[in-house]
Amino acid sequence: MAGRSELAAYEQAVKECVLCGLRNGCRQVVFGEGDPASGIMFVGEGPGAQEDRLGRPFVGAAGQLLDRILAAAHLPRLQVYITNIVKCRPPGNRLPLPLEVKACRCHLDRQLQIINPQIIVCLGALATKSLVDAEAQISRVRGIWFQRDGRLIMPTYHPAALLRDPAKKRPVWEDIQRVMVVYRGEKAEIT
Repeated sequence: MAGRSELAAYEQAVKECVLCGLRNGCRQVVFGEGDPASGIMFVGEGPGAQEDRLGRPFVGAAGQLLDRILAAAHLPRLQVYITNIVKCRPPGNRLPLPLEVKACRCHLDRQLQIINPQIIVCLGALATKSLVDAEAQISRVRGIWFQRDGRLIMPTYHPAALLRDPAKKRPVWEDIQRVMVVYRGEKAEIT
């Protein structure tokens, strides 16, 4: 319970953040949601229009697809923690700029410290570059386990990419199955 209250207190502090200009152009901070004790954290790039309007991560079309993927893996959304690299919506849903990512990184780092997930699933290139390797190409590293700071990290395509290119659905499903095998206690082959 201490983690949940500590996370809630930190969320209130992040709502006051002005480390970059993104806060000026969004409706609200989208901190993250879910079960901080689950052991799995999904990290995307940044809030979109629906997320900014509702104050919740992954609630637009990409979020609905993520919900279906999680349900198919018998992992309800409420049993994982979902957040983004940046907590405020970039204008026009553009990718966050490097300075914005850098400014917001302290918030993600604190979430990771409080939640301490054993597994992180990077949803898309930006999350992968931020948490695995700045030079990583998602098409080359998706589906491969990495270890950073004692945590296992699985990069995969962002659900929005699946909406644009349905051929990516099968690789994502394979990646999620790898995650579930490790989450249920089997060892991962780590790069």
